[in-house]
Amino acid sequence: MPVINTEIIDPTSDITTTTTLLHETIPITGTICSGTYSDNNIKNYTHGMFQSVYDYPYLSSSSNHIFDLTVGYDSTSPVSSSAATQNTKKINLYNQYAQVLLGYTASNADNIQKFESDLNLDGSGVIKDAFFVSLSRLLTKDEIKRGNVSLTLGTGVWATPFSTTMTLTDASASATGGGIKNVIGGNYGLLYDSAVDKIAKGVVFYEAGIAVLTSSVFAHVAEFNSGSGYGPAGADILNVTQSFYSASITSSCDALRHRIQNISFNNTTEINSKIYFCRVNHNDFNYSANPTYVDGSKIRVKNTAGDQPISYITTVGLYNAAGELLAVAKLSEPLRKDPNNDLTIRVRLDY
Repeated sequence: MPVINTEIIDPTSDITTTTTLLHETIPITGTICSGTYSDNNIKNYTHGMFQSVYDYPYLSSSSNHIFDLTVGYDSTSPVSSSAATQNTKKINLYNQYAQVLLGYTASNADNIQKFESDLNLDGSGVIKDAFFVSLSRLLTKDEIKRGNVSLTLGTGVWATPFSTTMTLTDASASATGGGIKNVIGGNYGLLYDSAVDKIAKGVVFYEAGIAVLTSSVFAHVAEFNSGSGYGPAGADILNVTQSFYSASITSSCDALRHRIQNISFNNTTEINSKIYFCRVNHNDFNYSANPTYVDGSKIRVKNTAGDQPISYITTVGLYNAAGELLAVAKLSEPLRKDPNNDLTIRVRLDY
């Protein structure tokens, strides 16, 4: 039987708040990136500024957007030229990401902060030519967990790109704040190949869910891109510098996808909770105001007149000061209440 009496909750002693971080492991395999479904899960756009990757053919109602790919370079990059393919778009993309994630330098309000392969942002180690991997919010949730990002890239020849691989991780970053830098776009950590050296090959922005990779990751790969009509003497093979200069953004994105073997990370979902401790003293809530509680002025749950009153608590309602019902909590099973016991019911409100 429901008890519908009321009890005032003391906000200083009966209410507390907590935060819980939930993590999921997200693996993105190369079969998705390279186009298992005859590239039907890869969507290109007429504007040619980026491409989207889906887990199923993107026209399917069950498909989910996984991430976007694009390329860009700084206006001072050696490959920047009025003769370069989509030169203006590539510069604008770099500047857009830099403005949103890094902002401007303190010395000059018109000078956009550049991506760097360190945590200093002092003008050294600038990443001038970059690949951008923008992960979907569906995967990253509230943010990427620090210290467990991994990108495995193929560095072999075009025909067998995974004959040799490079794995970039953010192992130097920690959840306690070590190895990261806070900027206008949130916190970022360094991505480096720990098997070779400690020189960063890119950065990952945890809140934004964006990885920025320097083109020098593939500097030693002679056959980075394969595109009709590109390359010296009409050959179809481009190195990464030639791809940034001669190939379209879409073509360079295709070349990068061709070399993505695996992307994995843990996402983070932040759950904020307010916990209400509803105190039920021994002399409270022993009678129910439910009309069915009595029959002919006699309590139904009493066998003899001398028995103590009994009620069963099934529901807790939270009211405001005006007596308006704001939330209802259902118990998994009725709780027996009589003058011989007292209870503390813990109601948790997640948001």
